[in-house]
Amino acid sequence: MADPRVVVSGLGAVSPYGAGVKALWTGLSSGVTAIRPATAIDTDGLRARIAAEVPAEALDGLGVSRRRSRADRMAIAAAAEALSDAGVGAGDRVGAALLVGAVGGGMYEAEEWYWSRRTPSDRDRRALRSLLPTAHADALAARFGICGPRETLVMACASGAASIALAADLIRDGVVDVALAGGVDSLTRVCFMGFNALKLVDPEPCRPFDRGRRGMSVGEAAAFVVLEAADRCRARGGRAYAELAGAAMTTDAHHVTAPHPEGEGMIRAMSLALAAAHVAPAEIDYVNAHGTGTPVNDSIEALALARVFDGATPLVSASKSLIGHAMAAAGSVEAVATILAMCHGLVPPTANLVDVDPAMPFDCVPGTARPAVVETALSNSFGFGGQNVSLVFRRNAD
Repeated sequence: MADPRVVVSGLGAVSPYGAGVKALWTGLSSGVTAIRPATAIDTDGLRARIAAEVPAEALDGLGVSRRRSRADRMAIAAAAEALSDAGVGAGDRVGAALLVGAVGGGMYEAEEWYWSRRTPSDRDRRALRSLLPTAHADALAARFGICGPRETLVMACASGAASIALAADLIRDGVVDVALAGGVDSLTRVCFMGFNALKLVDPEPCRPFDRGRRGMSVGEAAAFVVLEAADRCRARGGRAYAELAGAAMTTDAHHVTAPHPEGEGMIRAMSLALAAAHVAPAEIDYVNAHGTGTPVNDSIEALALARVFDGATPLVSASKSLIGHAMAAAGSVEAVATILAMCHGLVPPTANLVDVDPAMPFDCVPGTARPAVVETALSNSFGFGGQNVSLVFRRNAD
């Protein structure tokens, strides 16, 4: 009988800790936040002047042409690492699916062109070529010869996680045997200034689930995973990090920015993902929370978690306290973080958490990483417009 499982066989990332999955894990497990004074954009006069940026030296060392947009360069490097890690060669890539979560596209370069438009340069052509979110998928397909189904998902902060969920569906439905899926977003002025105008950012590094939290910290990243049918991975001698045991997507249909006040969509996403994985809440060892650090969102996520787990006590931590909110890439970089926690038996901490909000009834691993056996984990991504995605991973037992 065919094995119906979908496994993760390759990981790739570019994060505020630098290039590569190793840099991401070293940073996350250290508990040292990568949220620092912003340098890529002008923050003069803004409420918050900090961000979780990919270091300039890391960007310059990616080996990707500077003629590409900042976001494309990160996406290409992260995807290349994931494909290499999985051992997926050119022949396998021809029929593979490509799913990319994206929002900003090449907006960073378009903004540069706008501000310097009185002195036209090559930036003009680059800005126009890379502006749309679909540009990332175009760049990845051309670079790696991926000629199967291609989708760009624009689902706000749930985009990266949704790409992984839908890629798994394509494999389970027999459309493809292998898929590259993930998300990317770079810092942009419009995003940074917009969240400042909404007063949703904290002037200090964000503090998810802390009683004194004041908002998020804006970040950037790219993260991709290779997904395969378990039979295929095993037959070719590939390594499976984890099984994507279940996934679910829901929509609040409530408000353009605010989540449903009772967490209705979040609860359904988590419950449906657990059901799809045939996992009871008490079997979840770890939850990588969406945890933005905004007062309202954290309160509602805490409420939703309490209702779903109903007395069960998984460890819960928020990666955004360490790497900021990477927007469309948040769900995919946090999925990678969740898988790494399972593989290393170590739960990354929630940084800057000093005074836990009493509305959060879980151990949020404050300050220092915690050794733990993580057999099954849940990763949550909740975006503007009430777009909710939950992913359930099970540690590979083969």
